[in-house]
Amino acid sequence: MSLKSPQKSLKKWTKQKWGYVTKSDSKKPRRKRGRYLPKAVRESLSPSQKAYTNRKKRKASAKGKQKAKYTKKVAKKVRRA
Repeated sequence: MSLKSPQKSLKKWTKQKWGYVTKSDSKKPRRKRGRYLPKAVRESLSPSQKAYTNRKKRKASAKGKQKAKYTKKVAKKVRRA
């Protein structure tokens, strides 16, 4: 039995090497952590993009929100990954 499209997508998604943009974030409390992205996206971001997206995520977390919107450029890279 072959997998349906959503199942293939999920399988691909789980095989990616996910991690925090900043290596030390895994040791911090949840509200002080930055973005959690696939390895391909983390490596493709510039230092300023990494800093900005981490600031944005931390600011949203401090307000009690679970999600923070990606910038257009980062969202494009995440979709491609």
